[in-house]
Amino acid sequence: MRILVSGGAGFIGSHTVDALVARGCHEVSVLDDLSSGKREQVNGAARFHRVDLREAGAVAAAIERERPEVIFHFAAQMDVRRSVADPAFDAGVNLVGFLNLMESARRVGLRRVVFSSTGGAIYGEQEQFPCDESHRCRPVSPYGVAKLATESYLFFYRTEYGIDYAALRYANVYGPRQDPHGEAGVVAIFCGRILEGRAATIFGDGEQTRDYIYVGDVVRANLAALETEASGIFNVGTGIETSVNALWAQLAEVSGANAPPVRAARRAGEQMRSAISSALAAAKIGWRPEVTLRDGLARTFRYFAEHEASSA
Repeated sequence: MRILVSGGAGFIGSHTVDALVARGCHEVSVLDDLSSGKREQVNGAARFHRVDLREAGAVAAAIERERPEVIFHFAAQMDVRRSVADPAFDAGVNLVGFLNLMESARRVGLRRVVFSSTGGAIYGEQEQFPCDESHRCRPVSPYGVAKLATESYLFFYRTEYGIDYAALRYANVYGPRQDPHGEAGVVAIFCGRILEGRAATIFGDGEQTRDYIYVGDVVRANLAALETEASGIFNVGTGIETSVNALWAQLAEVSGANAPPVRAARRAGEQMRSAISSALAAAKIGWRPEVTLRDGLARTFRYFAEHEASSA
């Protein structure tokens, strides 16, 4: 099967490419502009195209060469704060870029899309915990608005062109290869601070909660979405709320960190609670989370520690 992975040099994308290559039965290619992804993270068995999705001609040329039957779409402008500061830039990457990809791919026989959506920014402040896919969508950032709009476009492409899709609304994904210097990913940021010998920062009272899902579990969900005929929207999370304070306590325990975190003022607009139910994913695509938070944190910290040691 010919599979193209947009954003395949990034955190979730590169792990997914590795898993696809390991299957040995797929022809895998990667599109990435390397604005946040890393070339060295792209599996050597995958063909690589350095392409900005906003450049329609470059996208069309890569698609014409690869002629994908399936697209995993991870490429995104993922900084929520930047989306608020510059909504037009966010839409240019997350909507226009996506449409450039789809318009080229539908002409060469695209059959299915697996899309990395969001289970946090789409729902806004939740009314049920954990919430399922029927919960009202009230995104309060252009980033969340773009994810919701992309889901609607996928429904359009299915209706108009018969292209099936699975929009996976991820909870807070963490794990190896996440950028410890980026805007997203509190686990990676905490790991980076511990290894640098600097105090981690907790904003507000630290009782804000998230649903933390290990990247290996997310990759399994991605592959499950490839191997099923189910089409639609599916939450991918654990359904468990964990506060930032509790997250730090577990990470400090597995890493041996002794320095207490510093406290800072609560960030304006920060969502207070988030947890999503994956019961539909279990029923329709046969996926359930397997990695506990403690085990996932231990694996993640070990990766960052080994990566720092090898880079020294």
